[in-house]
Amino acid sequence: MGIRSKYNTKQRDVLIEYFKTIPETHVTAGEVTRVLIEKGESIGQATVYRQLERLVGEGVLKKYLIDGNSPACFEYVGDAKHVTDGICFHCKCEVCGSLLHVNCETLTGLKEHLLDHHGFQMDPLRTVFYGICEECARKQVGQEENC
Repeated sequence: MGIRSKYNTKQRDVLIEYFKTIPETHVTAGEVTRVLIEKGESIGQATVYRQLERLVGEGVLKKYLIDGNSPACFEYVGDAKHVTDGICFHCKCEVCGSLLHVNCETLTGLKEHLLDHHGFQMDPLRTVFYGICEECARKQVGQEENC
């Protein structure tokens, strides 16, 4: 039991150190696992998932659930409160599936407008705008030019 506890503590520390290197960035458990393995860490995906959930429970990480088709994203918040106080919108590319995290005063104004003028309280952590990312739009323009 003592060995397992130390193992978990080591893995927890590795995860926290990784997240400290990517402030204000949202990553999936799969991305975390891939990066840590590339860095030579001996850690399995199940351990990463388990530790991420514990860190969310401790308030060290924030977990974002976008939709039923996208994996959860995690962001390091440490001891400080979230930079945007929970105001983070998401844009999902319908071509490549990439997820863009947006902290934007204009969109925050939309949230306030919906509440003030329509009595609707939007949850920005779960609000997703669908469209086409810049890279996919560039590729589509390039394909049209080649036709």
